[in-house]
This record gives sequence, structure tokens and C-alpha cells, in this order.
Amino acid sequence: MASQPTDRLEPAAVPLTPANNGDGRKVPTHVAIIMDGNGRWAQRRGLPRWEGHRAGTDNVNSILEAMEQLGVKYVTLFAFSTENWNRPREEVLGLMALLQDVVERETGRLHQRNVRVRYLGRTDRLTPQLRECIQRSLDMTKHNTGLNLSLAFDYGGRDEIVHAVRRIVQDGIPPEQITEDLFQQYLYTSDLPDPDLIIRTGGELRLSNFLPWQSVYSEYYCSPVFWPDFDRDELERVLEAYSQRKRRFGGLDAAE
Repeated sequence: MASQPTDRLEPAAVPLTPANNGDGRKVPTHVAIIMDGNGRWAQRRGLPRWEGHRAGTDNVNSILEAMEQLGVKYVTLFAFSTENWNRPREEVLGLMALLQDVVERETGRLHQRNVRVRYLGRTDRLTPQLRECIQRSLDMTKHNTGLNLSLAFDYGGRDEIVHAVRRIVQDGIPPEQITEDLFQQYLYTSDLPDPDLIIRTGGELRLSNFLPWQSVYSEYYCSPVFWPDFDRDELERVLEAYSQRKRRFGGLDAAE
């Protein structure tokens, strides 16, 4: 279900418009989020962990709406990693059921809002019902031209890179023809711009195998707020911090 390879898009930023309360700041074109802290959010409230995951999914819509209003064009949500299979079986099964429920419930609304849904990750370990559910969502929204929402589920950066190498070998591409641009075309994100900003909620300070190839020049922001409590105010604080950073991509400003 990975996107078909196309020409690579370069990282970019677009200005906020007056309608979006613009003040000259720039917002990232592509924001990727590691939605962490659901389980701890629930435990601090004396609730089972699945209640935290449910609260986390309930928070997605409001954040997506805020992203759209603020001018973000691409959003990638890290929902389940290849390493998350090591969690208790009951929690894994609950996450699978929760994802299916959310996709079935929200696809129609996302379609009405002109959102295009994409999937990043493996599908061979998902239940047949979940695979069919995801495919219906991809098919329904594939011609939409608004916000691009990518769901990273059963995704691992190293696994993605190994998968890309295997496909390159299978295609018989000579080593001297392998370039960064060609390699990019074999990734799940082949037709997406690299993330300008990666946000991790929940206070942890690590990437957790998320988009290692694509994030080499991404800006990072680690929020102490657990994902279920990550609201528009916190998002705007993050984007304000991003707007103060200078992105040189290995070069120097003219004044330096």
C-alpha cells in the first residue's frame, strides 16, 4: 500500500496567511508527530492503558483541524511501531481494533474535508479486516487535494530501509546507478516531502526508529505534554519555536 514513486519533493515552508492569524512567521510544510504518552496519561488517572489510547485517538481530529488552519500541508502520525509488537498481546489487539474503528468512523469525514489519507508501513502482519479497511480509506481519498495525512502503523525506519534495499536488488539496479534520489523512490514516503518538523509528545527525548532517512535535516521539538492533552495552544507554542530556528541544510547564512 506504499505510495508510488514520483519525483522527490524538497523540504519547504509556507507563510501563514492573514486569515490564519499570520504575523510573518513561517510554518512547516510537513509536520510528523510521535504521539507518545497515552499509556502514562491513563495510568496517572488510575485508568487502564487502552483508555489512554482511546483518548489519544479522540485528540487527532482537533490537531488536524488546527494544522489545516495554520497552513500545514502534510501531517504524519506515528501510531504503531514495528517494535510495538513486543507489548502485551491484549494491548496490541486493542490497538488494532482501535485503528480499525477510527479509520472506519473517520474516513468519510476526512473525505468531506478533502483530506488525502496515506499509509506508511507494513501491511502483511495486519488482520485482513484491518487491511481492507485501510485500503478502502486510501481508495476513497486518493484524489483529494487538501491536507495529506499519513498514518505510520507497523512502521519502523530500519525495516523500511531494508525493504527498500531488497526491492532495489530485486529490480537488478547496478550499484553505480544507486543514488540518494533513487533510493528515496523505494521508500514508503517516495512522493512526500521530508518532514520539516518532528514533534514528540510525552517528554521522551528519542526518535524511536521514526523516519531516520527522511529526518536528517528535520527540526525536533520534544513536548512534555502527553498526547491526549496536546492541544492547539501547545501546537502553536511548538510552531512559534520552529519559526525562530534557522534552517541552513549544512550551509551558512549570508551574514555568517
